Amino acid sequence: MLLKDKKVIALIEDDFEDLELWYPVLRLKEEGATVHLVGNEANKKYIGKYGVPAESDFAFEDVNADDYQAILVPGGWAPDKLRRYPQVLEMVQKMDKSQKVIGQICHAGWVLISANILNGVKVTSTPGIKDDMTNAGAEWFDEAVIADNHIISSRRPPDLPDYMRVFIETLANK
Repeated sequence: MLLKDKKVIALIEDDFEDLELWYPVLRLKEEGATVHLVGNEANKKYIGKYGVPAESDFAFEDVNADDYQAILVPGGWAPDKLRRYPQVLEMVQKMDKSQKVIGQICHAGWVLISANILNGVKVTSTPGIKDDMTNAGAEWFDEAVIADNHIISSRRPPDLPDYMRVFIETLANK
């Protein structure tokens, strides 16, 4: 189990991309990581774009980024909501400053943009937000997965196997 002593925050909000939340969460758990689903409210059921529910373990204000080694931001329409919470932006900024692993896929780049952590970072995302990413100072590539130090990014659900291999390897080595 590569990630036996690792703790990961998985951010959730309604309209998350179902596969982009659940595939990473299950892969991380298979590798032994503790994964906490964290939303605006604790013990609330959030519904994905395709109807798959996810219940939060904690509210944003209940977690301390110092206690975790990584954060996952799924795509879908949830990132547009997540980036409006100051606690989410502070959490992402704190993890970035500490060089902890930050995973984003698809539209999740919006959260990193709003956290203002992409200047000079190599990334990918859904092509639909390429301009947003480059306007935030990122160097954008149309590839399945990009790892720039501690920031791991990916485009869309078909890229999840590549994304998670790199995310898991990066987290195991931190």
